[in-house]
Amino acid sequence: MKYLPISVLLAWSLAAQPKAEVRVNVDLGLAAMAQAVVNKSEISRQVSEDVRRAMEDARRSVERFRYDRKDSYADGTRALDSRDYDRAVVSFDRVISAKSPRTEGAYYWKAYALHKLGKRDEAIAALAELAQQYPQSRWLNDARALTAEVKQAAGQGVSPENQSDEDLKLYAINGLVNSDPDRAVPLLQKLLAEARTSPRLKQRALFVLAQSSSEAARTTVSLYARNGSNPDLQLHAVEFLGAFRNKESQQTLAEIYGSTADVTIKRAVLRGFLVSKDSEHLFSVAKSETNAELRREAIDLLGSLPSGNELTQLFAAESNFEWKERMLRAMSRSHHAAKLLEVARTEKDARLRLAAVRSLGSLRRETSADALGALYIMEPEIAVRGGILDALSSQGSVKHIVAAARKENDPELKRRAVQRLSSMKSKEATEYLVELLNK
Repeated sequence: MKYLPISVLLAWSLAAQPKAEVRVNVDLGLAAMAQAVVNKSEISRQVSEDVRRAMEDARRSVERFRYDRKDSYADGTRALDSRDYDRAVVSFDRVISAKSPRTEGAYYWKAYALHKLGKRDEAIAALAELAQQYPQSRWLNDARALTAEVKQAAGQGVSPENQSDEDLKLYAINGLVNSDPDRAVPLLQKLLAEARTSPRLKQRALFVLAQSSSEAARTTVSLYARNGSNPDLQLHAVEFLGAFRNKESQQTLAEIYGSTADVTIKRAVLRGFLVSKDSEHLFSVAKSETNAELRREAIDLLGSLPSGNELTQLFAAESNFEWKERMLRAMSRSHHAAKLLEVARTEKDARLRLAAVRSLGSLRRETSADALGALYIMEPEIAVRGGILDALSSQGSVKHIVAAARKENDPELKRRAVQRLSSMKSKEATEYLVELLNK
């Protein structure tokens, strides 16, 4: 069996925090766990060049996406992992007040945080409220176990500064995976099967199993992904399943997507497809999904993979302007310049030509600048020519903007070109501006 060190995988969670454009509620609360078990010297010793490349590839794939900073549930789980229990209580209270679809989990985690703060009565009250408000909740088994733990801890002076058994077990898991991976899988399966194991520790166990190449590990993760007894564990298992990156796990994810009506699970499956680099199933969702939110996410995720052919097929079959515009933006992220140029040259709808031009502007390549310069001469619509000037400016293509300004007869566009040149530090731009002043 081949394992990646858990320190490497947790460090990847830190590096992969998304920054860019598309709203994806990826819960990377695992990143905070890395602080407890990872240090830089350990990483530098353990990470092979292949693993470094894999981490960088994963980071680039996810980097185009960002947290929804208004997601109080995700903020609460990150607060738990950093042991900021007061902040966690506040975050989960927001989820409860908003009556979010994840309110049941928020009650549990609020009680968990209160327990860590030593607030026994408040923790038990939150768990009782969960049972009263949601008598059929999938969180009730974990809530009963936590209630027993809180009552047992009564009178023992619980302090949030003390390390819990969970922390010790995390260190043990880390050491075992690195020293004896063959023994780790059955022990992690046993940990998952125990009713008294907390959801946080089960989540970490699933995370470790997802890095294993063993069939037993994959089967366990798949089992939780299909029907986790705890909703949060199911979500994490679905996302972790993509880490296997094989046909079997991809097919399992597709089956889960087709068998559930839960949008939250479906979105987790889409992220699993991304991690697994499964453009085939993302394409299938983008082509046939009737839920607009899910379809948008599938298209956006396709843009993070080498999926030019799939996006081209989607674009050709689509008639709605907004969807086609979104596909063009996805093509830009997947660096599918050839199709963008084709649309910019041949599309009858000027709005789509303009959208293609704007998408080309984000591809800083000399060939793209040359193509945009040639398009400027051919383009009849003033609005599209203005978009080409903006795209050329984004690419820093002084020579093409100067050429456009020399040939442009529309005074507004000429001023626009000169304005762009005035902010560009270039000898060629300066010479042209001096030439204008001397006329």
